[in-house]
Amino acid sequence: MNYSRFLNTLSLARQPSAIRVLTAILQQSKPTMISMAGGMPNVGTFPIESASFKLSDGTMLEMDNTKMKQALQYTPTPGVPELVKWIKQLQKLEHKPLYSDWDLLVTNGSQDAICKCFEAMVTPGDKVLIETPSYPGTLAIVKPMDCDLIPVKSDKNGLDPNDLEQIMSKWDSTPTSHSDIPKVLYLIPNGGNPTGHGLTEERKSKIYKIAQKYDLMILEDDPYYYLQFSKPYVPSLLSRDIDGRVVRFDSFSKLISSGMRIGCVTGPKPITDRISLHMQCSVMHSSALSQMVLLEVLKNWDEDGFFKHVDKVTNFYRQRKDQCIKAAEKHLNGLAEWSEPSGGMFLWLKLNVPDTFELITVKAREKEVLFVPGNAFQIDGSKPCQYVRASYSTCSEEQMDMAFSRLASLIREEQNR
Repeated sequence: MNYSRFLNTLSLARQPSAIRVLTAILQQSKPTMISMAGGMPNVGTFPIESASFKLSDGTMLEMDNTKMKQALQYTPTPGVPELVKWIKQLQKLEHKPLYSDWDLLVTNGSQDAICKCFEAMVTPGDKVLIETPSYPGTLAIVKPMDCDLIPVKSDKNGLDPNDLEQIMSKWDSTPTSHSDIPKVLYLIPNGGNPTGHGLTEERKSKIYKIAQKYDLMILEDDPYYYLQFSKPYVPSLLSRDIDGRVVRFDSFSKLISSGMRIGCVTGPKPITDRISLHMQCSVMHSSALSQMVLLEVLKNWDEDGFFKHVDKVTNFYRQRKDQCIKAAEKHLNGLAEWSEPSGGMFLWLKLNVPDTFELITVKAREKEVLFVPGNAFQIDGSKPCQYVRASYSTCSEEQMDMAFSRLASLIREEQNR
């Protein structure tokens, strides 16, 4: 693959930081190595010497002085080496990449990696394909980039490959370096935010073939991969990637801690290298303390324990989803439409009103109930939208029942105006 086609001038101009390179060399050196090169502070001056923390099952984990020194010091940009190794093994086990030249970076949650990836790939005037409705965090990244955002429709089975093919058919399938053909496709394949929908295996196959045909890079934003409500999981786009055209974004936020801000990006090394260079001149690396805490948890669990935890979390959200559907059926039949989420934390409701913005942002708040109006997930948020996003992640069954009761009352009032 010609990766220079996908990278903009700014990204191609980035050079490795000599100091960041030295940090990685020092961590991999023998104990006899004497370094007067790095500007690392002396860990002996740090006030925290050790720490212990308790897991929900009662297990106590200790971070002794040696581990704490590593946690409080600078670490290589790709991440704490042992954690990078652990996550790479997880990716091999779960996604089984089909080509050898792939790499992985630990990032400040997955969103920072998505932001840096777009910033490396998009030039003003570029056409960018984006699943719609879409995650507002991603829209906030790309909208100011002075690019042409092209919405690709989705339904209860995820992004529609027929719509994608129809859009791409306007261009020659053999793009030149001067072509204005889109280069990037962004999508959320599982438990979509805001829809809760997931791509079928058939659709993933079709989307990948279209990407091959038109030489598209796929940005697979998949923080809800492990929150799929049915097994076996639908294989990821990364797992079918034979060309090195999928950049995958994972997150530990939904499984272990959102406040840790730990995610990762996996994909072709020429792309992850460019993201790493961007990190070197911005955040330098994700929090080493967060990484070390996560590493201790993962080492305590091992792979079997990790997947047991995944099942526990997924079962929790599956139960909340069922409670949410039950409350919607009780209060919103005839007032709204929805389809059952395949994973994640959200129910996407189409209300029987012309537009939900004022209803949700003003009237619902006055009734002390919060949802997100659907226009927040549109490329053009000024257009009327009948949808709202309801999250069932933190509400109790009783709270969801009350929330939908209040929403039903508001819809009726709106219809009777």
